[in-house]
Amino acid sequence: MPNEPSQFDIVILGGGMVGAAMACACRGRGWRIAVLDGAPPQRTWPAGEVDLRVSALSRASQRVLERLGAWPRMAELGVSVYREMHVWDAVGGASIHFDSAELGEPNLGHIVENRITRLALWELLEAADDVTLLCPASVDVLSIAEAGARIILADGTELDARLVVGADGRDSLVRTVLGIGTGGWGYDQRAIVCNVEPAHWHRETAWQRFLPTGPLAFLPLADGRCSIVWSADEARAEALLALDDAAFIGELEQAFEQRLGPILSIGPRAAFPLRLQYAKSYVRPRAALVGDAAHAIHPLAGQGVNLGFLDVAALVDALEHARSQQRDIGGLATLRRYERARRGDNLLMLAAMDAFKRAFGNRIPPLVAARNLGLFAADQVGPLKRAFMREALGLGDNLPTLARADQET
Repeated sequence: MPNEPSQFDIVILGGGMVGAAMACACRGRGWRIAVLDGAPPQRTWPAGEVDLRVSALSRASQRVLERLGAWPRMAELGVSVYREMHVWDAVGGASIHFDSAELGEPNLGHIVENRITRLALWELLEAADDVTLLCPASVDVLSIAEAGARIILADGTELDARLVVGADGRDSLVRTVLGIGTGGWGYDQRAIVCNVEPAHWHRETAWQRFLPTGPLAFLPLADGRCSIVWSADEARAEALLALDDAAFIGELEQAFEQRLGPILSIGPRAAFPLRLQYAKSYVRPRAALVGDAAHAIHPLAGQGVNLGFLDVAALVDALEHARSQQRDIGGLATLRRYERARRGDNLLMLAAMDAFKRAFGNRIPPLVAARNLGLFAADQVGPLKRAFMREALGLGDNLPTLARADQET
């Protein structure tokens, strides 16, 4: 006879940074949790090697990770602080400078390798008695109905769940099975990523220059190197990727105006396509989408994973509220509470980043003049700039519990 399905309260599809954070946030609350992922985290890497994929974690994300217990391990593995940010326009020359000291804050955030964040969260899950990690796992059948959800893995393992959380990325299986459509568009751009060693110290500052073909960011790393993210139109990206290291360095120095002096060395390059995408709904009975499954954003402000961590915190708030009211954690009323908390804010951020991308990618003289005037005004008007910094840092009042400044760590 076949084995009986394993019973879980919450099954999370996707054990990346956001999915692992969701599981960590749910542990210790009396729920039985399972996490499914296709590959385990990378556990070791050569000394001095920096992953190509990094994230600029906001203060709100740091609070979430501290309260989940992951931040000390992340700090041990390596996080890189940034205290200032310089942004300037390649066409008009206007600029804006953000300094954490203006808010009385120690920093603006941290640049952290994605593999470090994921590993620190994963280690917490491995020590949790109420979390089952199924990895590597491949989903053969996913059935989600009002009565409950069933997952059948390729090896025949069956799981029943009261709630399925789709943390399975931009091409989400959960979203597809639920029949939730997406809106959005491709940018016909690719983000080129690599690590470089500039001649001059980066001064714990994030640098970003808006070029007509896309923004170029230099993100400071603790050892003095910088992680670069160069978003470029397809033709430009193709040409840059075809260059040898010396020629690429020459193009990079010119694009960055050698703000940190010559580039002394460069690591391997990689590239990935850019698009804006949003799910037309975040929830159905028994299921909720978080992170890239719900929204994908242009990387120019580094907000992608920060939005995902806020999704996690808001969903946990909704689940805790349901339990306090003795309601079903997989019920639509419960999950709508999460959707109301996050979908509007996420759409506003997507729209803002899209507007930035389009405004700074335009060479029409009146628009160039307008955006330069806007940058100049934002830099000169202290209250406006401080409000912008507070929002980017995650110092606002309208935050879910795990992300709030007024909660004990």
